[in-house]
Amino acid sequence: MNDFDENTTADEVLADKNLTGRTVLITGGYSGLGQETARAMAARGAHIIIAGRDTDKLRETQSKLANETGATIDTLACDLASLESVRKAADEAIERFEKIDLLINNAGVMACDFAHTKDGFERQFGVNHLGHFVLTNRLLPLLEKGERVRIVNLSSRGHHIAPVDFDDPNFKDREYDKWRSYGQSKTANVLFAVALEERLSGRGMHAYALHPGGIQTNLGRHLSEQDMADLMERIRKNAQASGEQPQGFKTIPQGAATTCWVATTPELEGTGGLYCEDCHVADQDDESTTGGVRSYAIDSEKADRLWSLSEEMVGERFAY
Repeated sequence: MNDFDENTTADEVLADKNLTGRTVLITGGYSGLGQETARAMAARGAHIIIAGRDTDKLRETQSKLANETGATIDTLACDLASLESVRKAADEAIERFEKIDLLINNAGVMACDFAHTKDGFERQFGVNHLGHFVLTNRLLPLLEKGERVRIVNLSSRGHHIAPVDFDDPNFKDREYDKWRSYGQSKTANVLFAVALEERLSGRGMHAYALHPGGIQTNLGRHLSEQDMADLMERIRKNAQASGEQPQGFKTIPQGAATTCWVATTPELEGTGGLYCEDCHVADQDDESTTGGVRSYAIDSEKADRLWSLSEEMVGERFAY
C-alpha cells in the first residue's frame, strides 16, 4: 500500500522514478490531463509521443514541453473519430519509432450531443472506445519491442451510469441519452483493459483502466451551465446517499496522478485487468455511488463479447 490519495499530484507520484529510456505514447497529449501526464513523465526523462487530431496544438505543446523539460517530445497526428486516420497514425508510428513501453489511451469526449464519427459510429463509443481499440491493436508491433509494457485506459466513475448495450451500441433503436452513452463508453474502456490483459499478459504486457477524478478540463467542453449544475447536484446526492462528503474537483496535476501511478508503480508489477482510482486499485462494488468498479465492467465474458463486437464493427480481426 502507499500513502497517495485524491490530493496527490503527478509530480509527487513520479518523484522517485527515473523514466530515462522509456517511450510513452499519450493520446490527447496536448491538453488537460494528457498534457500534464506528458509533462510529468518528460520531467523524469521519458521520451514522449503526444498524439492528437489538431496538428497546430501538437506542435505548440511539443515546443512547450521540450523547453520546460529538455526531454525528447515527438508528435503523431491521429483523429480517433476516423479509423482511416487511426490506421495511418499507427502505420506512421511503426515507421518512425523503435518501441512503445507505455501506451496511455487518454483522449476522449464526454456527454456530447448525438453525432457520428466518420465511420458512422455513435461519437462517444466511436472515439472513446473503438478508436483506441484499433490504435492499440495496430501498435502491437511497437509494444512487443517495449519493456515492462503497460497499456493504460482512462475510464471514469461515469461507467457506473451504464453497461455496454451489446445489441445497440450506436443508439439506433433507443433514444439517445448523452450520459448513458458516456457511461457505456467508459464501461467499454474498462472491459477493453480486461480483454487486453487476457490476451497480452502471457507476453509480459499488462493493461489497466482508471478513474482520474472529477477535473475541469476541456473534456467538459460540451456541457452547458445547466449540465454542469446537474452534474454537481448528482455528485452531491450520491455522496449524501452514501453518508460521505462529496468530493470537489481535482486540479489537473492531481487528476494526472493516478495515470502516472498506474503506468509506473511497482505495486502493479505482473498484474493487470484492474481498475484504479486515487492511486489505488479499486474494489468491485455494485452499490457505492462514490467509488469502486461495477462487476459488469470487469466481467471477462463481457470483455470477450466486447472484443468480438468491436472487431465486427471496425471490420478487422485482432486474434492473438
